[in-house]
Amino acid sequence: MERATENKIILIVRPTRLAELVTRFNTVSQAKFYVEHLGADFSDYLREDEIYHHAIRETQQTLASIGRLQMVDRTFLPNFIFGTSDTVIVLGQDGLVANTVKYLSGQPVIGVNPEPARWDGKLLPFQVRDLKKVVPEVFHNRRPLKLVTMAKASLNNGQIMYAVNDLFVGVKGHGSARYSIQMAQQHEQQSSSGVVVSTGLGSTGWLKSLMTGAAAITESVVGPTLAQAEFSLPKGKNIKKENKKVRLRAESSFAWDANYLCFTVREPFPSNTTAASLVFGKVTEDAPLRMTSMMPENGVIFSDGIEKDFLEFNSGMQATVSIAEKKGHLVI
Repeated sequence: MERATENKIILIVRPTRLAELVTRFNTVSQAKFYVEHLGADFSDYLREDEIYHHAIRETQQTLASIGRLQMVDRTFLPNFIFGTSDTVIVLGQDGLVANTVKYLSGQPVIGVNPEPARWDGKLLPFQVRDLKKVVPEVFHNRRPLKLVTMAKASLNNGQIMYAVNDLFVGVKGHGSARYSIQMAQQHEQQSSSGVVVSTGLGSTGWLKSLMTGAAAITESVVGPTLAQAEFSLPKGKNIKKENKKVRLRAESSFAWDANYLCFTVREPFPSNTTAASLVFGKVTEDAPLRMTSMMPENGVIFSDGIEKDFLEFNSGMQATVSIAEKKGHLVI
């Protein structure tokens, strides 16, 4: 069969839970003994692995008939060099899509759900059977793209990290992070469990959890009238009356292509030397977030929940968190 293009198609895959267990315990039988010894159902691991590898084989067969195919395991993403004309297929969960997009520079990404019965797949609009139709349409620019605003952390030593969902700036483990933080004319020293900067795509994840917790604590302490973030809500929206009292629900989500990010400080601690007033707000092109580390060791910046892939953020290092100059391009 004649190929539709000579440009590369990059297929991104991941290890299954079974594969990770075998890496840890050397054999399937030893992995089975460990899981069943704890009372869990090992058959679910086998079923997931079988379905995923069947999806890989079917995807490879389809894509190889369309163009030049290269398969890449997610562990190689940080060092893999993508071509400007590559088309990227991600076969996995939503997190794999996010983790792939941040290493790209505008290449279209097609998210494929290998097992719809298992994964909801908000970033996986397609199934394997759709690829034969969708991929050629992408080659001919006949599929719509959804732009995704990304976050960027730039250090004063030249290192850069991108994020599709969120950036975390803080300390390894459960200690307190010490740093100075500045936005526009506001500046203060803080001690906290870290700062989370969320994109619109990530606003239904970590940011939602943080705001839900903050709203619930506030309600428990001061009553049913809750402080409401104004960055995402039109006036009067998401207000409901209960027992003649007005309750504002914590609402964090905003558009994937929004022209801003949202930051929140986790558990800020006010003291004689630290403040807690600059704890929530927008990051825009005109108002980046600037932080200087005051941690002698274990300071880190990582993105999208991948703690192993981090930048050191120790004493004297300065980080500027801003909207990235590039955007993700998701095929829909």
